[in-house]
Amino acid sequence: MNHSFRVGIIGATGYVGQRFVTLLDGHPWFKVTQLAASERSAGLTYEKACENRWKMTKPIPEDLRNQIMQSTDHLEDWIESVDFVFCAVDMKKDDVKRLEERIAKTETPVVSNNSANRMIADVPMIVPEINPDHTALIEQQRHRLGTRRGFIIVKPNCSIQSYVPALTPLMKFEPVQIIVSTYQAVSGAGKTLSDWPEMLDNMIPYIGGEEEKSEHEPLKIWGTLSQTGILMAAEPVISAQCYRVAVQEGHTAAVSVRFRRKPGEQEILDCWSSFRGYAAQAGLPSAPDPFLIYRSEQDRPQPSLDSMAGNGMAITIGRLRPDPVLDWKFTCLSSNTIRGAAGGGILSAELLVQQGYLSPR
Repeated sequence: MNHSFRVGIIGATGYVGQRFVTLLDGHPWFKVTQLAASERSAGLTYEKACENRWKMTKPIPEDLRNQIMQSTDHLEDWIESVDFVFCAVDMKKDDVKRLEERIAKTETPVVSNNSANRMIADVPMIVPEINPDHTALIEQQRHRLGTRRGFIIVKPNCSIQSYVPALTPLMKFEPVQIIVSTYQAVSGAGKTLSDWPEMLDNMIPYIGGEEEKSEHEPLKIWGTLSQTGILMAAEPVISAQCYRVAVQEGHTAAVSVRFRRKPGEQEILDCWSSFRGYAAQAGLPSAPDPFLIYRSEQDRPQPSLDSMAGNGMAITIGRLRPDPVLDWKFTCLSSNTIRGAAGGGILSAELLVQQGYLSPR
């Protein structure tokens, strides 16, 4: 199948927006044709708008250096020239919600990196390997918004994408309690170590709103479809603590689990090794295969060694061992700006194309 889509990136000058730009360079289906940000960037070339702000190791793609920036305040001037948008804006939650609904009502689908719409019952929150069926909510949402083509889907919080994929193959053993601590890279705050000197030799034991997201968003991903949206899973109960650490890329999670039907060690390892996920089965361009990688070394996974597994889209698991309080404990790692942000959004858009929810205007 040949796919050709004109894509806009809203929030293109931010860390995740820049990641979208670099990941979409050369994508087989998607071509970036519009870049947008706040009014202060409007009218500038992309290179000028990112001057002294470019945080990627790859340079700005040549074909986008002189792309003129558009404004989110004047969507009507350019929005109909794209088939859909990726949204990664840095705005207050209520403003993001209004913006994304406004875009959807122009009959432009929105693939969002933001949290504003995640817990709306009829907005799919997608990890393509885990809950691709939740895109069925789009028809309910279109009815609410009064749209024919426009809708919003979201990707989950970046940190839960380290441990939710590892827990999903174990759901048949009925986990009832989970204690998780996440150790989150500075890029999750849109920063680098060089421009956040307070983080050097340091850890901050608080990330605003992160623990609540970590405890509730997995229950939507594991929830079931209904006529009124997603019915949240009743179990497991999750207790989360989230820390900002002096790491540039890669969110690590330390997980302890109690099961209703306790599995054996080999059963868990077999579940991880055999879990492939829908995205790889469907042959989506950005899907990692394998999705879950178990490392048997005692000192793995590590952000510097494992965050780019599967081009940053795979989840690395290690240190499976008995837990003296619960049943089992293990460590997980994912790239927060690729799998947890831009790459996860791109994979979700590929899923929407494959399912027929995205088509050229």
